[in-house]
Amino acid sequence: MDARPLVPMSLRHRKHGVMRAVTLMGTAFAVVVLSMSHKLSLSIKIPGTHSTSASLLRRPLCTINDGRALTSGILRPRFSKDVDSFQSQLGLAIRSDFPILDQTVHEEKPLVYLDSAATSQNPREVTNAIRRASEELANTRVRDRVMVEYEEARTSVSRFVNAQNPREIVFVKGATEAMNLVAKGWGSKHIKGGDEIILSVMEHHANLVPWQILAEKTGAKLKFVPLTADQSFDIEVFKTLLNPGKTKIVAINHVSNVLGCPNPVEEVTRLAHEAGALVSLDACQSVPHMPVDVQKLGVDFLSASGHKMLGPTGIGFLWARPELLESMDPIKVGGGESSYVSIEEEDEKNLQIEDFPWKFESGSPPVPEAIGLATSIKYLESIGMEKIHEYEKMMGKKLYEALSEIPGVSIYGPPPDSPAGKERGALVTFNCEGVHANDLAFFLDQEGVAIRSGHHCAQPLHRALGVAGSARASLYVYNVDDDIYKFTSALKKTLKLLSDFGFSGIDDAPCPLTSTSDPTLKDPGIDRPCTDLWPRIPSENEKEQMKEEDYGNKK
Repeated sequence: MDARPLVPMSLRHRKHGVMRAVTLMGTAFAVVVLSMSHKLSLSIKIPGTHSTSASLLRRPLCTINDGRALTSGILRPRFSKDVDSFQSQLGLAIRSDFPILDQTVHEEKPLVYLDSAATSQNPREVTNAIRRASEELANTRVRDRVMVEYEEARTSVSRFVNAQNPREIVFVKGATEAMNLVAKGWGSKHIKGGDEIILSVMEHHANLVPWQILAEKTGAKLKFVPLTADQSFDIEVFKTLLNPGKTKIVAINHVSNVLGCPNPVEEVTRLAHEAGALVSLDACQSVPHMPVDVQKLGVDFLSASGHKMLGPTGIGFLWARPELLESMDPIKVGGGESSYVSIEEEDEKNLQIEDFPWKFESGSPPVPEAIGLATSIKYLESIGMEKIHEYEKMMGKKLYEALSEIPGVSIYGPPPDSPAGKERGALVTFNCEGVHANDLAFFLDQEGVAIRSGHHCAQPLHRALGVAGSARASLYVYNVDDDIYKFTSALKKTLKLLSDFGFSGIDDAPCPLTSTSDPTLKDPGIDRPCTDLWPRIPSENEKEQMKEEDYGNKK
């Protein structure tokens, strides 16, 4: 690889990326809402719109508290002098760094944020860094300084995943773009008809659909690793799917966003390389929560997103081996990635593309977002990823056990006391008997508890589990025991309320979500399969008939 220093991008004209809003539920329906106090109120959800959620609230910009020392350009958490003694109280020690967690919603109910597997919250240091970078980027006198800081952000990401050189890091809009870059930028050049691609049934759509499209275009064959009996990655079946000379790439996730368990990446990578195949890793659910070392894992590509690791939306990264980046074509072009463009006929070469990583970064660079991501990395490093991982394993086990004690709750993925679940992350996906996941999330939202419901962009996995969708509660480093208590208390209250009205705990529930596998089930939130879960308003004729029956019974 060229050892030249990273070049500031101040002379490259790019369009700033638009940050995407994240919604929690996405279910559109009109429904009578029974509040936890059993009072009756009407909540109309207009088709084509997204339902309101406690998790949709944005973080306010706040001033930095005084009295804390700056280390490496970032405010270290208050427990930094004696982290070990605060291991079991890590969330409490840093909670004040996240202003949104001190808010109330829905008639002054405390916000309980349990949707960090989708989008994490920002510490005030990150929001301040984004604001400062945005302001300085518009100031011509300090713009070059900000652009240098932008390239330094690449170095921060490189250090975080233990890459050998910052140029191995490509900034993208998010992990979805990173995985598309692998499938299109590398796959379209190296995969042809008859070649084979191995995925697993637990993949997020971002790590599935690009390969489906590539297979349709090239005639390549997709193979899928199934689940074991305890709902983990079946390494024995994976061994049988490898086809030396035919298998070109294995694309799997590091940690499932539904099952919560880490996959045996190092063993998968060793076996794949022995068969002559590359490995592309979706690390969205691992990079924010545990130490990730690309050299130790041995993978060839790694994708991650900023908004799941205390950073902003609109930024992610792809790490890849330099020889692979060298061989790949950019999947979008225009401005920034071209060093020379000409329309003169006498020019021998009228287009010259930049070297990597810049050839993949056309358009205006996401400067505030990258600086925000670098700030979030420094924040995580100031705590220590090992400590974060141990804390989240402890919290995840508490969450799993608390849910396990509630009757009628089915939890997916291996339990934390099993061999496959011992490193299980701090997320639990579940269903409650006779209750649609979207409806459950709606009622919990009214109590101030923000969870995620739906198929979590993992429809094939849910079909393999025999359900249309599920509910997911996910924790991060800022969550505390009280969040688990408030969540399970609200869940019990919700289930009791629904049971009182005959909607849960019924053997012959109208649409049980834990039945046998049925690929015809509709996606929750799009075409709800359980609309009969809610009480139906009788017609006028039925009302008259009910009156007559009631009169006859009285006689």
